[in-house]
Amino acid sequence: MLVSYIPILILLLVVMGFAISNIIISAAVGRQKPSAEKLSTYECGIEPTGTARERFSVKFYLIAMMFVVFDIEVVFLYPWAVAFKSLKLFGLIEMGIFILILLFCYVYIWKRGALEWE
Repeated sequence: MLVSYIPILILLLVVMGFAISNIIISAAVGRQKPSAEKLSTYECGIEPTGTARERFSVKFYLIAMMFVVFDIEVVFLYPWAVAFKSLKLFGLIEMGIFILILLFCYVYIWKRGALEWE
């Protein structure tokens, strides 16, 4: 029974060996001459202001996550639209429920003030 897992183990060993060998070869062959110019932060040719360790507001991450969630949910509308004719009334009802849940979530985060930018 475990014999069928041998190809997966071999593939895993080959991948690990490849990754480790690339790291070792890169460290051995690559040039290691850091300078102030190379170590500086690149911001589109503009002199960087502040440090790279500045804290972002949690609100920024919440807005980003909400965008991703609603963006991914809208992507689910495309396959439904493609298969709309074969789904008939059942598909329409299911998509209506899906959109109502999305609408409820949107109203909820709106009422909680998550969309207010300060």
